[in-house]
Amino acid sequence: MARSRLIAASLGTAIAAVGASAGASAANTPDHAGGPAAVAAHVWVTTPDGTDKLSDLGTVPFTSAPTSAPTVVVDPTQTFQTMQGFGGAITDSSASVLYGLAPAARTATMRELFDSATGDGLDYLRQPIGASDFVTTAAYTYDDLPAGQTDYQQRHFSIAHDQAQILPLLRAAKAINPRLQIIATPWSPPAWMKTGGSLDGGRLIDDPRIYRSYALYLLKFIEAYRANGVTVNAITVQNEPQNRTPNGYPGTDMPSWQEEKVIDDLGPMLRAAGLDTQIFAYDHNWTEHPNDAAATPPDETGDIDAYPQNVLSSSASRWVTGVAYHCYYGDPSAMTALHNQFPGKAIYFTECSGSQSSNPANTFSDTLKWHARNLIIGATRNWAETAINWNLALNPDGGPHVGGCGTCTGIVTVAADGTVTNDAEYYTLGHLARFVRPGAVRIASTSFGTTGWNGQVMDVAFRDPDGTTVLVAHNENDNPQTFAVREGDQAFTYTLPGGALATFTWRGTPTGAYALRQVDPAGWTATAQPNGPTSPCCTGDVAANAVDADASTRYSTGAAQTPGQYLQVDFGKPVRAKQVVFDTGASTGDYPRGYAIATSADGATWTTAVVNGQGTGQFTTAKLTGAPVRYVRITLTASSGSWWSVADVRAYTSGFGW
Repeated sequence: MARSRLIAASLGTAIAAVGASAGASAANTPDHAGGPAAVAAHVWVTTPDGTDKLSDLGTVPFTSAPTSAPTVVVDPTQTFQTMQGFGGAITDSSASVLYGLAPAARTATMRELFDSATGDGLDYLRQPIGASDFVTTAAYTYDDLPAGQTDYQQRHFSIAHDQAQILPLLRAAKAINPRLQIIATPWSPPAWMKTGGSLDGGRLIDDPRIYRSYALYLLKFIEAYRANGVTVNAITVQNEPQNRTPNGYPGTDMPSWQEEKVIDDLGPMLRAAGLDTQIFAYDHNWTEHPNDAAATPPDETGDIDAYPQNVLSSSASRWVTGVAYHCYYGDPSAMTALHNQFPGKAIYFTECSGSQSSNPANTFSDTLKWHARNLIIGATRNWAETAINWNLALNPDGGPHVGGCGTCTGIVTVAADGTVTNDAEYYTLGHLARFVRPGAVRIASTSFGTTGWNGQVMDVAFRDPDGTTVLVAHNENDNPQTFAVREGDQAFTYTLPGGALATFTWRGTPTGAYALRQVDPAGWTATAQPNGPTSPCCTGDVAANAVDADASTRYSTGAAQTPGQYLQVDFGKPVRAKQVVFDTGASTGDYPRGYAIATSADGATWTTAVVNGQGTGQFTTAKLTGAPVRYVRITLTASSGSWWSVADVRAYTSGFGW
């Protein structure tokens, strides 16, 4: 409930800011008719060949001119998660690489990364608690003891290792960007707490003294960092808890029942200490990797693809703010599935490393495209409030490191001669971090591309606290694609180079924006005749796709248009709809050549809203009276050799009255 109020409050602030901005613009630069000033979108582009790297390519105006290009609809009346930030990790390796630079060069690099005015403006870091797989020499924790010894009271706890390089860099980052937040994660508890007595593998000894001591260890880390000028905003209790066989680096097999025990001890400790550090569960892949699943003990198979759900269904849930995810297996849609199950819990995306391509010459291009689809757009479209990469800086060999990933890339690469190169991750993150401010709200936008690649344009949109709209778009195709972006009654058209990533920003309110409020489609169902294509190519194009709030899927007849074909939508409850739109998505030629639209409150008595309409393009729109309706049905009345497709159905009620 509190998170819903936060989103509503953020949107209210944004609306007020837009109103003020639009009012100021109208007063300062009226058009001939005395109406509001024209709105233009500013565009920055990065191309896979590196010709453009966050290049400022000027502005493109919103106009009322019709367009035949596939059109993305941006709608600030429908809101989703509030954004927290974007960044990487100052690992032990990253700190070593950065300290290899001369002080002036190091300061310049930090500004390039964290300065919101002259650099990327990174504002969220994920910090290892002790060693990760990226250390310069050997693994460590903050309470390492000789074999056979224990320290349940954490009397030997010390963060001395981090005081030389990691903590000074964190303080420097915070000084450059005061908005900086940190989520911290351990790769392993001290070895004396574990079965096997090693940092690599094993699990916590099943002993209440161990769970409590480990929780105390995490508490003392937060307090020690705070005493050294670094605030830890959030924490997870284990990195990748289902990775049971780490390859020569610290790791811990922590089943959900053990994570719950640690959290049940840690939550009260944080409260008693007066700390507001949030606890996040899981911190692993969207879907469990098959190798991890195969190694699951027989009595713990209930954790397979259900680990975070198990934690959130336990007593530990009362201490858990949300769930953290990584990118190394599965699809970002897993985060939406979890959100639908636990809508009151936040979702953070906390790790995704770039990787050297088999042909190093392709690394920039491959990373740009994959991260654009899966992290920058894919994660944020699926409820992630953060988008965090991995190492902030590495050397050209992807190190230094001991064990673990041998092909990982950093956000920047630092050569032995002090040359600093901004990698693809620097630019992908920059397309968000430079423009989407903490407190921004993701808003509705139709998107035609997919994380798995379908060659279309995919996008995600936000509204900043100051009222600026931000749209990040990626052309999945290797060839240039022209698309349009519409808000309200106006749109702009842009041709995006093949594989490019772009950020568009605009202030002000295009004509017609906020006139109507989009209805949340959750719970809608649909039926159709025919049910869908019989061709093997497209049997998945069923009626449900028209109401899944995903314009990359569609309902299609799979055959030529004939009178009597229909699509019927059940809103699940009465809606005072003023308008309904049937959107073809990217298949803009699949519009109905002739149609009728009827509505019903009960499914038995129908009222005709459109007697004999003729489609002309992507959007088939019907104006309704605003009387409560539960069902709407569009029926074809003309023949055509073209298929009929509907990618998205949207209903609108009365808006904000602007």
